[in-house]
Amino acid sequence: MSNLFNLGRSGLNAAQAGLNTAGHNIANVNTPGYSRQQALISTAGGQGGSSGYFGRGVQVDAVRRIYDGFLTGQLNTATTIGASLSTYTDQIGQINNLLADRTVGLSPALTKFFEGVNAVASQPADPAARQELIGRANSLASQFTTANRFLQDQREAVNRQLGTTVTQINSYAERINDLNKQIVNARATVHGQAPNDLLDQRDQLVAELNELVQVNVVEQGDSFNLSVGNGQTLLAGTKVYPLQAVQSAADPGRIAVAYTTPDGTVVELADDVLDGGSLGGLLRFRTEALDPAQNELGRLAIGTALAFNQQHVQGRDLGGAPGEAFFSFLNPVPAMANGGNAGDATFSMEFTDASALTLSDYHVKFESGAYTVTRLSDNSVAYTGTTLAGAEFDGIRLVDEQGTAHEGDTFLLQPTRNGAGHIGVAITDPAKIAASSADPDSAGTANGDNALELAKLQTAKTLGGGSMSLVEAFSQLVNGVGVKTQAAITARTAQESLIAQNFEAQQAVSGVNLNEEYINLDFYVQQYNASARLIEVGTTLFDTLLGLRA
Repeated sequence: MSNLFNLGRSGLNAAQAGLNTAGHNIANVNTPGYSRQQALISTAGGQGGSSGYFGRGVQVDAVRRIYDGFLTGQLNTATTIGASLSTYTDQIGQINNLLADRTVGLSPALTKFFEGVNAVASQPADPAARQELIGRANSLASQFTTANRFLQDQREAVNRQLGTTVTQINSYAERINDLNKQIVNARATVHGQAPNDLLDQRDQLVAELNELVQVNVVEQGDSFNLSVGNGQTLLAGTKVYPLQAVQSAADPGRIAVAYTTPDGTVVELADDVLDGGSLGGLLRFRTEALDPAQNELGRLAIGTALAFNQQHVQGRDLGGAPGEAFFSFLNPVPAMANGGNAGDATFSMEFTDASALTLSDYHVKFESGAYTVTRLSDNSVAYTGTTLAGAEFDGIRLVDEQGTAHEGDTFLLQPTRNGAGHIGVAITDPAKIAASSADPDSAGTANGDNALELAKLQTAKTLGGGSMSLVEAFSQLVNGVGVKTQAAITARTAQESLIAQNFEAQQAVSGVNLNEEYINLDFYVQQYNASARLIEVGTTLFDTLLGLRA
């Protein structure tokens, strides 16, 4: 009779394990990152006798989670790319909205400004036309500075978001490190059994971390080691090597991401090293969209001011005096010395030719007694020499060289980066507009010959090596941002579809199916009842035997 009791008891235990597992699955059907679990059972073997081997029932071996590391890895990869694209698209969309509006902003301001120039050319002695031109020039300058302020605000917002994201990444690394320790302890405590829920929690943290930055996971025993970028360690063993948001040594207005080496050294990372997640999206947006857009806007502003000034000084004002600079702008522009420089060398750059200006920044390095200026847009050398003063390239001239450079000192040139933020109108007196030619005819200083030449600048090829007018340069800026925005939207939509497919594939394996769990419940209830009935039968037989003996 004891064997019947043991068989019933083992069946009850197996049914109880199944019911508990199914109930746990049902309870966690909406828990993010939860992998459904399954009670693993096997036969308890048999006991031999003269009549053969009689079974000893069933035993519960373990509770496993239904998990596929490959599918989870695919989902994490798709998710980190999707988060990067989403962040990039949201950011560049703001620039696109700023530039694409044809009713307000730069486009109408530029058009109205040249309409004002044409009005002065038609009526050069009309004080009202001259005053209107001054007003429209101020409006154009204001639109330049407003647009630049918007981009600068966006740059500062990116800096803040980078700091916040880095803090979140470090927090996730600490939490994953803590779960590593819990998992190791849990497995050691319960005879090597897997702590499924802790494993799910750690995988979920890794998935959420991938939404911030793409991480590489290496499993070492029961622990996860994490790295980012080109292998920069974030978590190894039980030690976290936190990322840091630091002021860039090359550009104080730029927040860079740095990592901590095992010896405690903080090393600044280039923007293109970190990829994936919102962090990668922010860095990519700044490098591929924000920097070029602000440089292009600055070139347009400087090109407008420089070209207009160069023509304006060739004319005469109402009093017959030579024309003065019409627009004011930042000229010269100081170079930025790297914060790690050993020397005290400084220099500036001034603009010489609007048509030769590029959209590139420049890296300057002093090495072996000579300076090398590298154009960052294509990594080509723009200038080499033992001195910088007087060096000319790409529409700029280097000036005001002072101090002494030491071996390895570097500098950053951003000729057009903030050009749109410093443009203004230098003339306040309408009579100072040099509308007439330098050699006035019988019409005197009231002719509009120079104003006609100024009006031609609207369509003259004054930028891009003589390939673009001011209007075309603005259209190129708008179109360039628009194309990037549309490409980002398309890529994000496609990635969202891929994420959904990967999620479905992962959930098909690991997700909880309520219909399946309902069936399991019925099955385990029947097993439980049958096992209880087996014990009841054993009890009845035992009582019968006792009665016979009596």
